[in-house]
Amino acid sequence: MTIRGRYKRDDNFTAVYANNRIYTIARKWLATYKKVRERGTQLMYENIIEKHLIVLESVKLTDIRRTHFQLVINNSLEKPRTCQQIKVTFKQIVKSAISDRLLPVTALDEVCKNIDIPRYSPSEKRGLTATEKAAIQTADFNEKERAFVLIAYGCGLRRGEILALTIFDISLERSELTVNKSLAFEGNNPYIKCTKSVNGERIVPMPPFLKDYLSEYLKRLDGTNLFSTKSGGLTTASSYRKMWDSILRKMNTAAGGSDSIRKITGLTAHVFRHNYCANLCYQMPKISIKKIARLLGDTEKMVLEVYNHVLEERENVQEVVSEAIAL
Repeated sequence: MTIRGRYKRDDNFTAVYANNRIYTIARKWLATYKKVRERGTQLMYENIIEKHLIVLESVKLTDIRRTHFQLVINNSLEKPRTCQQIKVTFKQIVKSAISDRLLPVTALDEVCKNIDIPRYSPSEKRGLTATEKAAIQTADFNEKERAFVLIAYGCGLRRGEILALTIFDISLERSELTVNKSLAFEGNNPYIKCTKSVNGERIVPMPPFLKDYLSEYLKRLDGTNLFSTKSGGLTTASSYRKMWDSILRKMNTAAGGSDSIRKITGLTAHVFRHNYCANLCYQMPKISIKKIARLLGDTEKMVLEVYNHVLEERENVQEVVSEAIAL
């Protein structure tokens, strides 16, 4: 059984590609249409194709059915996030095949509609705890570790944005920090890429404590990168993990913990970003959602979706209703 209304064309391009296997088409789709995407995104697609769509290696593109799609999902039911990625990838491949006239326009509904996937619930966003905030101030960080932590806390940058900073991105005169790039890893190797989105390019004000610290930190740098390996190169994945593990260990010790007693758990660099945004949300209406989104390098929609609980906490419904509906 094949998809209804399949194209019957004589041109060689369609004839060759339409008879290819879905797995082969998926690999061609990745190599052709996703070449400009960030390397991390490409690796995600590659992982889905090579580890999950491989089960469809013998299925022709024009023989693809809804059961095939559901089969791939069913093979990973214990991994909701992976199922979500499979669904996104599979639908994009089918849409691309339709655009290339390898499948009829009806294929999207016939193959992709009403596919059941397990519910994916992303981990709850949280800010810093009181214990973690206290540990930041007393932990025995080295200079580089403290610079990383204070930038994360004071400016809410993403990990890659912090690691990509150079001396040219810091303006002590204006107390500003410019974000225009990010550092990412392919395996252990670092590379510089664009910010996550167009909104990612921005200028962020530095709080006084950060300006004071960086004014001394910059004087002692050997090169132009704020964070680098001992040889002066970009921070590698392994050197970053070593630094972050050291930060966690020193914060845990400052909080009264030890190697066997964990006082600080679940702390990631991204928690500092959530803490920054949540604290700004608590300052509304002194600062607008639009400005908060701009400082984060994100969209207003994202701020509303992720931090709506903070905004709701600030609402005094009784007071607002009483003032609005007063006689």
